[in-house]
Amino acid sequence: MQLTGKITPETLMSLEAYTKWRKVHKPDVIAHRKLRSVQLGEHINMQFESETTIRYQIQEMLRIEKVFEEEGILQEIEAYAPLVPDGSNWKATMMIEYTDINERKRELAKLIGVEDRMFVEVEGHGRVYAIADEDLDRETDEKTSAVHFVRFEFTPVMRAAVKAGAAVKMGCDHTHYPSHLDIAADTLASLAGDLK
Repeated sequence: MQLTGKITPETLMSLEAYTKWRKVHKPDVIAHRKLRSVQLGEHINMQFESETTIRYQIQEMLRIEKVFEEEGILQEIEAYAPLVPDGSNWKATMMIEYTDINERKRELAKLIGVEDRMFVEVEGHGRVYAIADEDLDRETDEKTSAVHFVRFEFTPVMRAAVKAGAAVKMGCDHTHYPSHLDIAADTLASLAGDLK
């Protein structure tokens, strides 16, 4: 999978080429995805996206749906490409995970607005709160969604600090889910690569 900085139909593999590539490289992509995953408390998993994770997602959707016509390819790119960080931010898929369906229903009702209370804090700087669900609203008056898409925008000074090795905390200050942690060094090193 070639990283080009911009996902276009021309930079994606054909279904045949991708099937061959996938057999060899799927474990590498899974390891990359795992490295960029931050578990906040017991029930929130932040999956920080990259060009690699999004290219893989698009190629997987094209493979599963057997899409080879340009219109379908463009639809998949349009759906997923906005999740690639653009140098000034981190973008993540936020998953609220409860295995028991009744507990999930009860907790999602308590967690309305949780996506807006997610933050990262670069050492020596203030908190940066998530900009959530820019594509569409994912909650109702009764509950929040189990999946949100969030973006954390950094100032140039914050980006420079992260790239220079500053510690970064991730947290949530929602009344029903107070939690924070230091982002692990190997994960932070991967995320720092998203910043320019």
